[in-house]
Amino acid sequence: MTLLRVAVDAPLWDALDYLHAEPLPPGSLVRAPLGRQTVCGVVLGPAQGDSATAASALRPLEGVFDALPPLGSDWLDLLRFAAGYYQRPLGELMAAALPTWLRERGAAAVAKRVADWRQRQAGTAFRLTPAGREQMPRTLSSRHAALWRLAGALGLHPARPADSSSAMDQGAPPRLSVQAARALHPKAAAQLRAWEMQGWVERVPEPCRAAEQPGAPARPPVLQAAQQAAVEAVRAARGYAPFLLFGVTGSGKTEVYLHLAQHALARNPQAQVLVLTPEINLTPQLVQRFAARFPDAMLAVLHSGLAEAERFDHWLAAHSGRARIVLGTRLAALASLPNLALIVVDEEHDASYKQQEGARYSARDLAVWRARQRDIPVVLGSATPSLESWRAAQRGRYRLLELPARASGSMPEVRLLHAGQDPLLRAGGLIGQALHEAIAARLARGEQSLLFLNRRGYAPVIRCPDCGWLSDCPHCDAHLVYHRTDRSLRCHHCGHRAAIPRACPECGSLDLQPLGRGTQRAEEALAELFPQARIARIDADTARRKGAAQSGFAQMHAGEVDILVGTQMITKGHDFQRVTLVAALNPDAGLFTHDLRAPERLFAQLMQAAGRAGRADAAEGGTAPAMLVQTAYPEHMLYRALVAHDYPGFAAQELIERRRAGMPPFSFQALLRAEHKKPEVLEAFLAQAAELAAQPAREAGLMVYPPVPASLARLAGMHRQHILVEGPNRSMLQDFLTIWHSALVQAKARVRWAIDVDPTEF
Repeated sequence: MTLLRVAVDAPLWDALDYLHAEPLPPGSLVRAPLGRQTVCGVVLGPAQGDSATAASALRPLEGVFDALPPLGSDWLDLLRFAAGYYQRPLGELMAAALPTWLRERGAAAVAKRVADWRQRQAGTAFRLTPAGREQMPRTLSSRHAALWRLAGALGLHPARPADSSSAMDQGAPPRLSVQAARALHPKAAAQLRAWEMQGWVERVPEPCRAAEQPGAPARPPVLQAAQQAAVEAVRAARGYAPFLLFGVTGSGKTEVYLHLAQHALARNPQAQVLVLTPEINLTPQLVQRFAARFPDAMLAVLHSGLAEAERFDHWLAAHSGRARIVLGTRLAALASLPNLALIVVDEEHDASYKQQEGARYSARDLAVWRARQRDIPVVLGSATPSLESWRAAQRGRYRLLELPARASGSMPEVRLLHAGQDPLLRAGGLIGQALHEAIAARLARGEQSLLFLNRRGYAPVIRCPDCGWLSDCPHCDAHLVYHRTDRSLRCHHCGHRAAIPRACPECGSLDLQPLGRGTQRAEEALAELFPQARIARIDADTARRKGAAQSGFAQMHAGEVDILVGTQMITKGHDFQRVTLVAALNPDAGLFTHDLRAPERLFAQLMQAAGRAGRADAAEGGTAPAMLVQTAYPEHMLYRALVAHDYPGFAAQELIERRRAGMPPFSFQALLRAEHKKPEVLEAFLAQAAELAAQPAREAGLMVYPPVPASLARLAGMHRQHILVEGPNRSMLQDFLTIWHSALVQAKARVRWAIDVDPTEF
């Protein structure tokens, strides 16, 4: 019997020892008994020395996933680093990295799924036929947004169904694998088979066999000089090379990514490219562009919106090396990629790359570490880089590549509308006079407008004007938001729902009033002002149903929407060709908050929103693109930088203030987050934690701040506080955290706690 060290899928700080009949290589996936359960585990190696428990006390493994190749040593090193740096159990990181379907199944079920997957890979690609190109546009309704996404990936576009310059006339149309198609349509396999029976598509050899079955990729556009220089700089890199691609919105960063991926795949027939994107909603359009450019390369998509079995299939394609291109959100940063040759992090500044629950890792930072580990290039792209990345470029740690001009279209003029001087806004309206006139002008010309309001619901709170009662959440220190669609009050933090009271619970008054404005109220106001306009809303409420957000975006692209209102979901990455007006409704809340990153995030949101306008060359007589910002503080430095499209100027001022305050990126931070139902128990634990931190912090030259309530001091009935630790040196902070963490574990407190390294929320 062999003694093996195994990291198990459980919140345990140490790996466990097990028995097995024969040695297993590190990285082998196994089923291991744990108490009365059987859990997934990863073999770390043989149990040696003091870690090896007496054989008589060990339990044998219950199964080995023989159908799966072992996870690579580089993947194990990645998880060991992440577990150590972020002070999390190795098993917890493993659980975040592996598909849930795999972790919950036995070896026999996994073997069957793997065999089925391999069988499905043979002959599962489809290609549009001439009959399909001719007949499908006559059959598909413009309302079938999901079907049009699928047809678009096959090379069919509603705007030019018979265009003689299409891919059909230039050569063979794109091949679309079922695996890539499922990322675009929830029932892609059945739909493709139905089209096949109608003669609209035909089966062709599976597209991952690039050497045997060359395809006809979409013809790439000619690069501008700045794009070409960026591509050449990355191509010339040898080994680890971090690049910051700083390009204005619409400057063609995605086209640079496509050229770099093409070079990486051409240089090595086994190479894999990892492309990270911050939002699930941005994944389908990236899939479509990469599928059109690389019809002979298998694509894998990894994000939490996939069905569990489907995510396992995509993970398997990446882990087996068959997927040449892997697109995904932050969890894709932990994917097993044995032949990784290039990493791209799009919108690298986005806060979504930082996990806020469980294993609180930063996908962007792990991507950079992984590139160094694999000795490969990594490209971080953004129009508004994070201040950490911008300073790294200034100091020479990253090489700065700039795209200063748009690939097409023109940058919008940004105008600040003083809310205090607008009669409609002063009267309590949501749409000011100047914005009303601007929208009307776009409607008259058949152009589109986009309105950004980063608050969903109808109103942030219901208020009684007689006694001052507010609709507060009974479980959180937050208000219940009024949702007019179903006439409910909802907490956007814990999910609590309640009916709107008929009268004030405090004084009985019947005159309850909504206070503040959300996207539902904006949609209602627009409908009253422009009854002839086609208005759509996209926010977390409308996007609850799978595919709903993509359907809304497809309608916007197809010109079926005149005015789109929504939260930050509508401001990122979407290439709206008909939008000439963008408006920000009351974004001032981001100017005045304790969050040191709030101005940085607000500036990025507004720059991203502005970038949705003017992305196409204006037609003759068309309206010049513009962004209107309704604000009570038009002289604020942030807005003046926005008017000038001056990110470097904004960043320089923010860095001056950060340096003066000793804040990141000029210092390094960690938070001890703790919560408990009883505030006295929580305070006692934090007092003990502060005492345990005092001496090692003094020795390391670190500052430990007194415990303070979190921004949301009570969430779902749990009282929440934290202790901030700050210092000028990352390695010293890490050494301290290792000592402090060990002491906290030994304290065996009854409080739920976790250490958050490099926190972005407080």
